[in-house]
Amino acid sequence: MPKTLIATVAAAVVALSASTFAGDRDFEDVFVVKESSETPTVVLSGNVVPFKEVTLAAQLPGRVKFIAGIEGELFDSGTTLVALDEDELLAKRSAAYAQAAAADADLRNAGVQYSRELWSPQSKNAPGGMAIPNLFDQMFTRPAEDFFGQRDRGAERSADLYASGTRMEQARSAMLRAQSEIRAIDAKLRDAKSLAPFDGVIVEKYVEEGDTVQPGQPMLKFADVTWLQIEVDVPASLAQGLQPMSVLQNAATFDNHPEPVAVRVAQIFPMADVQRHTVKVKFDIPQGVSKPGMYAKVLIPDTSGPAKSQLPVIPSTAIRYRGSLPVVYIQNEKGEPELRMVRQGKRLDNGMTMVLSGIAPGDRVYPNPGPGIMTRSRSE
Repeated sequence: MPKTLIATVAAAVVALSASTFAGDRDFEDVFVVKESSETPTVVLSGNVVPFKEVTLAAQLPGRVKFIAGIEGELFDSGTTLVALDEDELLAKRSAAYAQAAAADADLRNAGVQYSRELWSPQSKNAPGGMAIPNLFDQMFTRPAEDFFGQRDRGAERSADLYASGTRMEQARSAMLRAQSEIRAIDAKLRDAKSLAPFDGVIVEKYVEEGDTVQPGQPMLKFADVTWLQIEVDVPASLAQGLQPMSVLQNAATFDNHPEPVAVRVAQIFPMADVQRHTVKVKFDIPQGVSKPGMYAKVLIPDTSGPAKSQLPVIPSTAIRYRGSLPVVYIQNEKGEPELRMVRQGKRLDNGMTMVLSGIAPGDRVYPNPGPGIMTRSRSE
């Protein structure tokens, strides 16, 4: 037999022996499922929301004449985002300024008349004769009228002073009314412009330039997306185990970021939902891992049950996927591999994964199933 053929046969025998040994090793290496010392967790779904978000609504009726930009554009605090047409308000303000000027002139005139009446009463300067007749009136006629009660010049002077003071008060009231109208119009002019309350981006627009809006109608949504949060409705029994500012390691996963990340409890709302009996909780997430509106899953520690009911843990390498469903291969009573579907829980830092359902402590799991195990399981 040629040496080349002998070498080829020998190599094939060695390869077959190695494959058989590897397959046998796959069947022999098993991991006995144990209980976890970690606190059990429950997977809850939530949505990614901005740290701050406002909806700018119209405060008065009008036509939209300006919009700062489109969705996704960044604007600084105080920037005008939406402006309504204000020509009518400007015309009303000009009319109010004219009324204020007229009232101010009336007030000054009333003041002059009051001063004249105070220092030169009309009741004492009633028209009379000239020379000796006027002197006679002052010396005899007027005192006689006062004496016989036909005329009270003190009362006339008091009435004239009161009338002059009344004209001053009326002019002052007219001026104050005009100034108040100016302030009201200025407030409407401010409401005609919607300013950015903080640094952020336009998330969604509801109107365009030229649209007519009514008071209370939403115009655009503005948000600060520098920091994002996960908003989750947590059952009241689970919310008791959460504390503000506590950190949950490797507790959140996202559709666009499958690797688990740590989250921090940012806010626990004080009131529960009266129908679902859940408490709204917000979690801070690291920057750059997701976007607003994305779907997220959060592992919430379950401290409501007894401490001894711990979940089983298996090596993370033992988990395989059939489509999107996690499965493991266990060794049954006959010592043969068997496919088992599981519900995956929290991944631990030591390379282990908690299993919510599908296996129990004491089961024998293949920690790293090779092709021989998977092929044999399919054939059976």
